[in-house]
Amino acid sequence: MPTPILQMQGITKTFPGVRALDNVNLSVLPGEIHALVGENGAGKSTLMKVLSGVYPHGSYDGEILFEGRPARFRGIHDSEAAGIIIIHQELALVPLLSIAENIYLGNEITRRGVIDWQETWKRTEGLLAKVGLRESPQARIDTLGVGKQQLVEIAKALSKKVKLLILDEPTAALQETDSAVLLNLLLEFKAQGITSILISHKLNEIARVADRLTVLRDGATVSDIARAEITEARIIRDMVGRDMAHRYPERTPRVGEVLMEVQGWQVFHPQHPDRQVIHDANLTVRRGEVVGIAGLMGAGRTEFAMSLFGRSWGTRISGAVTLAGKAADLSSVPSAVASGLAYVTEDRKALGLVLDETILRNTTMANLAGVSRRGVIDQNRERRVAEDYKAQLNTRTPTVFQKVVNLSGGNQQKVVLAKWLFTDPQVLILDEPTRGIDVGAKFEIYAIINQLADQGRGVVMISSEMPELLGMCDRIMVMNKGRFVGELTRAEASQERIMQVIMAAETATGGQAA
Repeated sequence: MPTPILQMQGITKTFPGVRALDNVNLSVLPGEIHALVGENGAGKSTLMKVLSGVYPHGSYDGEILFEGRPARFRGIHDSEAAGIIIIHQELALVPLLSIAENIYLGNEITRRGVIDWQETWKRTEGLLAKVGLRESPQARIDTLGVGKQQLVEIAKALSKKVKLLILDEPTAALQETDSAVLLNLLLEFKAQGITSILISHKLNEIARVADRLTVLRDGATVSDIARAEITEARIIRDMVGRDMAHRYPERTPRVGEVLMEVQGWQVFHPQHPDRQVIHDANLTVRRGEVVGIAGLMGAGRTEFAMSLFGRSWGTRISGAVTLAGKAADLSSVPSAVASGLAYVTEDRKALGLVLDETILRNTTMANLAGVSRRGVIDQNRERRVAEDYKAQLNTRTPTVFQKVVNLSGGNQQKVVLAKWLFTDPQVLILDEPTRGIDVGAKFEIYAIINQLADQGRGVVMISSEMPELLGMCDRIMVMNKGRFVGELTRAEASQERIMQVIMAAETATGGQAA
């Protein structure tokens, strides 16, 4: 066996009252794709922050060897100088700058103290070619989709002469086609001798590309698995400490009368008022029903959901919505909430939570009237509500006074759910409800969705993971370019059938954008 390019030995990292890493060992061989998996809060990101110098040498116990030499990084500049580059789940790109400016930001190519733009663009073209992008180096980042932005981040890493590339949930926000492009790129890098560490909750992707896999649980190393032994069942067992015979909890649907009906919904783009984004959309949701919305990136699923929820997105919105048999006032977010509608955003950190506030405050902020008396917040009532939801949703935290920024992704998602459940919605729209969370936390979220349906509420579930829609939904609506183009019952639905509906719609419209 070759000498490891990276060895992390006995890494222990503590925070006040918490041992985040407990004697963790990680060994990565040169030129391999090494997967690092574990539940949210298992210590994966903390371990990578130790490696990259975010937590500097001296703030943890243990030893790091990189290319056979002790690595004592005082900051991220030290690790990058050594050739260790980390790409975080939240992309670190400046939207209003060009691709070239982002790639060389802080590492500008200069001649006599002045930026050499011609050389910058030339080198950027070469880097973009390596990652399979044909965009102009002068194209602005905000004109690119998320998949292409992820490739720009990788091009930026290549500009720094990367030896070890760390990717933290690189496909969490990507459609399957974009994910496949990125994974193929990792395999190409492997052929070129570049070593990668891949952190992902998508077990099928890990099984496809990983040469070896290390599992963390509760801050400790559980197992190191060779490629021949990698199976989803083995990964899940080691991650959560138990077998999960069923990825989706069982539910016997009890579907009742129509609870929400959307008719003739039309939405135009807020920045381009002449561009129609949602075209004559009709949707019904019944009591006790989980309705999925499937579609490729750009299909208009999130725009549709946000336009319904108090016109949070879009302009020139028209159409009719009834909730529980009454015309619903969705003219503002408070009106939508009062009508019985709630929306859990796909971006919990930017739009769903106030990260620097406590679990308690985040839980009650959408329904302050529910914890107030004569216009004054009843602090005892507020605490009881927050603690009740913490218990109901099994949010893992010692206290509701913990700031949500310190929670794992799965627990943050539970706080967002608690916030909207406290408004007592009749219909709850869930936009990518399990994005970026581990298989164990996903199961818990699925169980909560089933409980809501069993209570007679209606659930609309938007997801880019087709197996998730197939495993959870009673009915699936297929969206393409702002239109609902198909409806499939649970018995009819399959990944192949969904894609057939989408492709048929593409053919019918001649591939034209909405």
